Amino acid sequence: MNVKDFLSTLPERIDPSTLEGLSTLFHFDIADAGAYTIRLDNGALSVAEGLEGEAACTVKASAETLSKLVSGDLNPMMAVMTGKLKVSNPGELLKYARMFGLS
Repeated sequence: MNVKDFLSTLPERIDPSTLEGLSTLFHFDIADAGAYTIRLDNGALSVAEGLEGEAACTVKASAETLSKLVSGDLNPMMAVMTGKLKVSNPGELLKYARMFGLS
């Protein structure tokens, strides 16, 4: 699955009941695949192309790195330690990583 497909199908793959009461905003800036905003707002998850609003967490990586993270071929901690994955607020990402399929 390519990065755009992975991010754009997040709302279909996550049970809305697991999102109740949660609100946050993520920016994914993916080299060779574009920039995306993931908005969680009390049970509603949306993904939009481009960077909108003020993100609680920004994730920067190459399309190849994100694909390897999603497929389980790359350890997230190793990706951060080697600079392949840059996260502005790791604590925020950790709260949602499993839900997003990044752990």
